[in-house]
Amino acid sequence: MSRAKNGQPTRITITMKDVARLADVSQSTVSRVLSASPSTAVPISEETAQRINDAVKQLGYYPNLTARALRSQKTHMIAMMIADIANPYYHFMVRKVQEVARQHNYDVLISISNHEQDNELHFIEAMMRRPVDGVILTPYHLTDVELSKLIERTNVPVTVLSRRFTSTGVDGIYSDDGLAVYEATQWLIRERKHERIAFIGVPGTRPGERRMQAFLKAMKEAGLPVPAKYQKGGDFGSEAGEKVMRELMALKTPPTAVFACNDLMALGCIAVAQDLGLRVPEDVAVMGFDDIPEAARMRPRLTTVAQHPLEMGEKLAQALFERIEGKVSGSARLLEVPCKLMVRESA
Repeated sequence: MSRAKNGQPTRITITMKDVARLADVSQSTVSRVLSASPSTAVPISEETAQRINDAVKQLGYYPNLTARALRSQKTHMIAMMIADIANPYYHFMVRKVQEVARQHNYDVLISISNHEQDNELHFIEAMMRRPVDGVILTPYHLTDVELSKLIERTNVPVTVLSRRFTSTGVDGIYSDDGLAVYEATQWLIRERKHERIAFIGVPGTRPGERRMQAFLKAMKEAGLPVPAKYQKGGDFGSEAGEKVMRELMALKTPPTAVFACNDLMALGCIAVAQDLGLRVPEDVAVMGFDDIPEAARMRPRLTTVAQHPLEMGEKLAQALFERIEGKVSGSARLLEVPCKLMVRESA
């Protein structure tokens, strides 16, 4: 390794010319092979392409993405904002987005909002400063105005895990979580004969409030009261579920069932119930929402509503690349991934 005058190692730059020399082809041929994508037909033999790829690996060559972006006006990078890295629900979604992106020779920049409005706005501002070819959002607070500003300033395709931004012209991938909560509440009432049901929502977030209202609607239609002490707020985390469950079980007349806005809070509820010596579901039933892997692994296994994050992630990415590659244009699309009630042991 060579060293500069200050004793520090100098960086050895491998160029496309080096790859071409080793593979015994022209630089333009190397460029065509390395820039190939599913939307670009490159009439180069498999033997030549393999020889070039072998040379790339042998030399440790990495394309200059900045120069490529200047030539092609493409960064080959998309950005994705998720709400919570601690929630396994998003792990599956991100994994599928990255899988689809790699099929298109794209990288993925991941940002985490932690359900906070300021972080969502910071992400929008960052996308205006840092060029990418497309954006995937899982927003909880963003407005139409804020999203429209992003599109106007960047002119890049955007797909959103939501169905409420159609006026901005973005594709929305969604599940009807309100309907799913409504029907799951009906199931608790009709099939499991519960009358005293508490709900843990997440105030200040559209999903949390939407699911709470769906729950209250089902209870009202069944003629069942929901006292204020049964309407609780959390933050999507397991600790919030634990805290609320202790409060609920300390009531003079505790609920016989607790419906949590997501699985992490529901798992916290079950942990506390077991700590208190209560049997689930005999003494108190618990229901969640999302169907994260832990829902089926714990004992008792969690009854929950599945949102299918792998399919969500796939549709988010596919819709985005259809826009990036010009296969789809025009007005916004709404693509639904139906929810499914997963009846297990906790309710």
